[in-house]
Amino acid sequence: VTVIMDGNGRWAKLRGQERLYGHKEGVESVRACTEFAVEKGIKYLSVFAFSEENWNRPEDEVTTLMGLMVKAMADEMDSLDRNGVRFVVLGNRSRLAPELNETIDACMARTEANDTLTLIIFLSYSGKWDILQAARTMALELLDNPEKRADVEGMSVADFDKYLITAGFPDPDLIVRTSGEHRLSNYLLWQGAYSEFYFTETLWPDFRKEEFRKALESFAKRDRRYGKVK
Repeated sequence: VTVIMDGNGRWAKLRGQERLYGHKEGVESVRACTEFAVEKGIKYLSVFAFSEENWNRPEDEVTTLMGLMVKAMADEMDSLDRNGVRFVVLGNRSRLAPELNETIDACMARTEANDTLTLIIFLSYSGKWDILQAARTMALELLDNPEKRADVEGMSVADFDKYLITAGFPDPDLIVRTSGEHRLSNYLLWQGAYSEFYFTETLWPDFRKEEFRKALESFAKRDRRYGKVK
């Protein structure tokens, strides 16, 4: 299951608060959903925390968000590790501050052997960037090894998957988006090709265990054919 977390700012505005207040409450929703995923035996839960496009937000908001992420990671590591949760961050990490990258590396190393649930945070990520970096890596590999041209010409979808930032992780079965918006926002464009979608009017800070349950119940009723006839 993956979630496009949306609505933190609107949630805060409805309460006469600054956007940061909504982002802080959004962290609580991540915690609640992680706990619920463990309870339900879900093996992979991912959240879209910060897109490549989000770098265009006001500098003070971006700086505050990054600081909040560092604190949240540090605060949650004991709990995640204790509950067998593997913590992973995927995205264009070259744009992240050194302090944040150091925290990410430490958290990932600490939880690497855990296998109850893999919690993936997509940070500084976009679907188009992911496909572009995959194609660039493949092209550079071919330039360095011209003898591999035949391999490229016969490449399958599975072969290309290996170049994506998500290599080694399964494609999402269910993509959830909160706050009433009905779009992908440049998220997992390749990986979400056969995902089911669940849209809810609920703003992300209010998306807790009961809302997660509703999404799973909706998914359970779907008939997934992958282009085949049943």
